[in-house]
Amino acid sequence: MDIPDQLRCLFTATVEERDNSYVIEVPEEELQVGTLRPGEMYRIALLSSQANSGTEPVDTESQHEREHPEPPVDEGEQRTVEIEDLGEQGDGITRVERGFVVIVPDTEIGERVIIEITDVTETVAFAEVVERLSNSE
Repeated sequence: MDIPDQLRCLFTATVEERDNSYVIEVPEEELQVGTLRPGEMYRIALLSSQANSGTEPVDTESQHEREHPEPPVDEGEQRTVEIEDLGEQGDGITRVERGFVVIVPDTEIGERVIIEITDVTETVAFAEVVERLSNSE
C-alpha cells in the first residue's frame, strides 16, 4: 500500500453512529503532538481492520436511503470550510460529507471561510460567505 507524503497521522478508531451521522473520535495524543488542530478540515481515508477483512459490513441504510440519500446540509446551517476548487463560472467549490458539493461564490482556492447554506438541492448546495478566516484559524 502506498502512503502519501501528506499523511498527517495514522490511528485506529471505531466508527460510531450518532444522530444519523457516523463519528470517528480522534485520539487526544494526535492533537497534542501538533499533527492535527481542532477546527481544521482534514481528508480521512478509512481502511478495514484485519479483524474485519473478508467480512461484509453491516448494512445500516435502507435501499431507498442508498439510492436517494438526504443532502448532508440544511438551509441556514453554518459551517467552516476550505475552498478546494473553482467551478466553470469561477465560483468556489467545497465538499462536505459523502463528497457533497457546496458552491460558494466570491472565494478562492485554499481560502478558509465560514459559510451559511442558502439553497439545497438533491445534488448540490449553495452558500454565502459569513466570515473569511486566516489560514492559521
